[in-house]
Amino acid sequence: MHRNHDIVAIGAGHNGLVAAAYLATAGKNVLVLERNAWSGGGVVTAELTGPGYLHDRFSTGHIFIQANPLVKNDELKLLSRYGLKYIYPDVPFICVFEDGSTIALHRDRNKTYASIAEFSKKDADAFLKFADTGMFYLPLLAASLYTPPVPLGASLAMLDQSAEGRQLFAIMHKSPYDLILENFENEKVRLFFMRMVSENLTGPEEKGTGLGIFVFLGFMEQYGIGLPVGGSGALTAALIRCIEAHGGTVMNNASVEAVLVKGGRAAGVRTADGAEHMAKDAVIGAIHPHLLGRMVPGLDAAVVRAADRTELSANSCLTVHAALHQPLRFRAGPHVNRAYFTELMPSRMDTLRQFFDALRYGRIPETSLIGLVSPSTFDATRCPPGKATLHVWDYVPYAHPGGGPTFWDRAKQGFAQTLLSRMERFIDNITRDNIIEFVVDSPLDLERASASFQKGDLHGIAPYMYQSGAHRPTPDLGQNTVPGVERLYLVGPFQHPGGGVFGAGRATAMKMCEDLKINFDKIAQA
Repeated sequence: MHRNHDIVAIGAGHNGLVAAAYLATAGKNVLVLERNAWSGGGVVTAELTGPGYLHDRFSTGHIFIQANPLVKNDELKLLSRYGLKYIYPDVPFICVFEDGSTIALHRDRNKTYASIAEFSKKDADAFLKFADTGMFYLPLLAASLYTPPVPLGASLAMLDQSAEGRQLFAIMHKSPYDLILENFENEKVRLFFMRMVSENLTGPEEKGTGLGIFVFLGFMEQYGIGLPVGGSGALTAALIRCIEAHGGTVMNNASVEAVLVKGGRAAGVRTADGAEHMAKDAVIGAIHPHLLGRMVPGLDAAVVRAADRTELSANSCLTVHAALHQPLRFRAGPHVNRAYFTELMPSRMDTLRQFFDALRYGRIPETSLIGLVSPSTFDATRCPPGKATLHVWDYVPYAHPGGGPTFWDRAKQGFAQTLLSRMERFIDNITRDNIIEFVVDSPLDLERASASFQKGDLHGIAPYMYQSGAHRPTPDLGQNTVPGVERLYLVGPFQHPGGGVFGAGRATAMKMCEDLKINFDKIAQA
């Protein structure tokens, strides 16, 4: 059976939906095919533990999309017309140490200064310099995140033309550990910054990831964390409403097996049931580089080989979603509840470093590096009155040492119990009496949920320097196009700018509009 459309998109992750929504707004007949019964990819909310308890299964705070003109300028009217609404906590991030002390990152840098100064005035002064640096580079960085990436040679040449650019080049190639040790002296302050950057699924000693600390500080001060009312999936729902309002369709339970290529051009797709959905203008593909050769026939062997060799993150996540009878009571004090991301911290830096060393060798660390959020503290729509929701994560290897990835199916409940027990040092009421129900997502569950999360990598591929910018995921594929196949456009966390909720499908839409002779600015200003 043949069905004809202007645009066919493979996958209803948020990036694919963003690209599809721009093209639908431009008047194109758009079809989005999603293999799961639900849409959103990593941006999904579901009643995992029971009726009325809304849990963000993967992403739970929308940071980088806030600077995207998609949201900042409401280009697709997601905010003004299609029901998307954000809450912005004043305290995006806090570290709680075993002795009950805390360091908080506020949107007001003076309050962050005061929090750090309780441990070291010198470090508080150093933080102000870091904050200034982050805000200085923010306009340049933000401008590069939501458009097709600049060719690497040109961007490096530009950086080499000024002292500020050369400083940025050096920062980009250092590790956060290097920068933190150079500038901060107090161990807890150092831990605070190392934990902040390690939320990128990489250890703080990973060379080529130093820029992350300044990106995070700049974004937190300028934009904060956006908490979607009703759950992370509210972004997905708004995008689908936008597509459907412009005559497009999102079809679930439709697994795409192959891209149909005719005369060197993407002509449509074939689904597992044998149906062929033809695309007159283009195909958008959320196709992980490791799957590219299988889904797109006839590609140059060198293109496929480079895609196959893209490197995944060494770390994955195990996540616990819990419904609670009552909100959390932190032993450090009620001020902790004012923060969105809460990190339960060891007291020694070596403990954190050894944690990531164990992961590098595929071991389960002897300690935990627990992060958590309780979205219902800020958004009452997430649960019944008086109750609470909890989202807890820790880093683990994709392959369980006890028997590979599938061993997680047997081990994840016990691992979750261990996490909850370790949280008792920090929280009074993380008890059986308070926990109504919990469910666990292992690294294997992540891979099962989305083909973009190969081996449980939520960021698609590792955020290493050689896999960034116009070289993400490879130099061949870094412009969201595929050599040898015209009108096939890539989207996903494995493309520039990387994993997380960026709304990066905007860059794909810009590239498509250029090729299809559509005025993108006219869409954005409509």
